[in-house]
Amino acid sequence: MASTPHFLLFPFMEQGHMIPMIDLAKLLALHGAIITIFTTPINAARYHSVLSRAIHSGSQIHVVQVPFPGNKVGLPEGCESAELLPSFRSMFTFFRATYLLYDPADELLQQLRPRPTAIISDCCHPWTLRLAHKHNIPRLVFYSLNCFFFLCQQDLGMKETLIRSISDYEFVTLVEEFKFRKAQLPKFNDDFVAFMKESNEADMMSDGVILNVFEELEPKYNAEYKKIFGSPDRVWCVGPLSLCNESKLDRAERGDKASIDEHECTKWLDEQEPCSVVYVSLGSACNLVTAQHIELGLGLEALNKPFIWVIRKGNLTEELLKWLEEYDFEEKIKGRGFLIRGWAPQVLILSHSSIGSFLTHCGWNSSIEGIAAGVPMITWPLFGDQIYNQTLIVEILKIGASVGVEMGMPWGEEEEKGVVVKREKVKEAIEMVMEGENRAEMKQRCKELAEMAKRAVEEGGSSHRNLRLLIQKHQQL
Repeated sequence: MASTPHFLLFPFMEQGHMIPMIDLAKLLALHGAIITIFTTPINAARYHSVLSRAIHSGSQIHVVQVPFPGNKVGLPEGCESAELLPSFRSMFTFFRATYLLYDPADELLQQLRPRPTAIISDCCHPWTLRLAHKHNIPRLVFYSLNCFFFLCQQDLGMKETLIRSISDYEFVTLVEEFKFRKAQLPKFNDDFVAFMKESNEADMMSDGVILNVFEELEPKYNAEYKKIFGSPDRVWCVGPLSLCNESKLDRAERGDKASIDEHECTKWLDEQEPCSVVYVSLGSACNLVTAQHIELGLGLEALNKPFIWVIRKGNLTEELLKWLEEYDFEEKIKGRGFLIRGWAPQVLILSHSSIGSFLTHCGWNSSIEGIAAGVPMITWPLFGDQIYNQTLIVEILKIGASVGVEMGMPWGEEEEKGVVVKREKVKEAIEMVMEGENRAEMKQRCKELAEMAKRAVEEGGSSHRNLRLLIQKHQQL
């Protein structure tokens, strides 16, 4: 007789990785699995409220906290999450620190009862493959990414010689003739390339992949991606994971405690007309310079539309705070604009009926949350997978428009790039989405995709079915 499956989860310590992994933990537990989450004290504290509610409702979720070994590699105290690092130059030191979690994880596996039936590891923890092999436990890798991204990256690897020979402003053709300017493509130094190679090898040697997408979103690319792994039953699409947050409180506290009163935000949204508000958030790892933030603010001010603008804590430089005060920005936008300094309850905001568009950096979490909410998007990709996500949103799904960024914004090159999007372009792109001639068709496509997403996670839907199959496959006999 099969017993209850027990999944041991290793999230990577960064908001964009932790949030969907916590959603996955809640969802697996809701379906009857036992969940153990391996993390550090600061990360555990961020998700305490949401997980406590899930546990109180009957879910078998356990959080194991271990000290983060940052001090052993020279990181400042408290740097337990990538977005808390003093600069991007510390990122590889942070990666090195995560490898030191092997020994406490090994010790945990020797003691944990019931014995885990599978490890679910973030793709940024390749060392968990060695752990899985030592304890003879299947390793599943979790990505909050889409299949189109993986196919583009594969194509990119095959055209490496060609790419080195062309200038930054020439185009590279990837997957089905989609064109990307070289300056927009992901840019990695030698250390990061070596790390990605190690991660990719670990993932290909793993027992399966879990993706935060739903099959109906990109069926053709999903089928192609499954071929890479040689077997369709090694790939499980279980998204959009954000839809597991059904209560208003879970949506409000997802990821971190909001830096504003959620009731104040909801009250302001309630006062706006349906589909009238522009929601602006460029992600938890936004690396734009202060001058670019000011230009964005001036573009929003010039709009004759209500808006919510989220500025992440790390971007609130002395220079930006001084400008906000001396320009009297909040007084100028009073009644029409809502400024959030820090963490925002994004899923709660996007699900409100007054939201009419979403200006986004195209990180996959934000992208899939926008899709699930049925909101048209204005795209401003910065780095990594975001340029591919823009193509999926604008050219393939046709549910958004670009602000016209022609180059990537790799970490460490922000000052050199400076202001890349002028206020006029911000205003123009938002108006194109909210007032342009294709507005009605775009809104209809958004509505259809949101309905497909909702059906996917409901009983009988593709994501619901994949989750059940994943659980059944990893029950201990």
